[in-house]
Amino acid sequence: MRDKDNFKNICNLTTSILGLRKGSLSYKSRMRPLQFARMIASVIGRKEEGIKREIIADELNRHRTLIYHYEKYHEGNFMFPEYRDAYSKVYLAYHKIDKSMNVFTDPFIMKEFLLKKGVKEHPRNDLQIIVKSGNVGCVIKTSSLEFSNQLEKIKLVLEKDNYKYKFTDFKVPK
Repeated sequence: MRDKDNFKNICNLTTSILGLRKGSLSYKSRMRPLQFARMIASVIGRKEEGIKREIIADELNRHRTLIYHYEKYHEGNFMFPEYRDAYSKVYLAYHKIDKSMNVFTDPFIMKEFLLKKGVKEHPRNDLQIIVKSGNVGCVIKTSSLEFSNQLEKIKLVLEKDNYKYKFTDFKVPK
């Protein structure tokens, strides 16, 4: 789910920087500005975020093999000044946003931060949510009934406070 949200954000950034209508990357139009925008968004999604081709293709309303084509011909498209300029604008804006994201440096601080912001650990802990930020991670113990609520709270807290995070695993304790 997180990769899909990340790619939607990349698409929204691309359309806003290039002055296109929001959601226009999924249109069937073959106009050059839209094609370039699709290429740019998919290349950034693949190279910077490592998003799967299937997710990108689904969001762009295209076939997965087209994403291979975008990656293969990315360097060759730099001979077109309009592609090169558009890619540079979007790439710089993406990195400006990405650099502004915070990461945790200590797992104890991360867990305390989440607990202060309303995330709760459940005494009957039959599930564990592992949250990573930077090189550290913490475990939030929850029940199967509270799992989705706690997951949404964690997402909301970390996105609102501009933190970079990743859910790595959901485990059932032994």
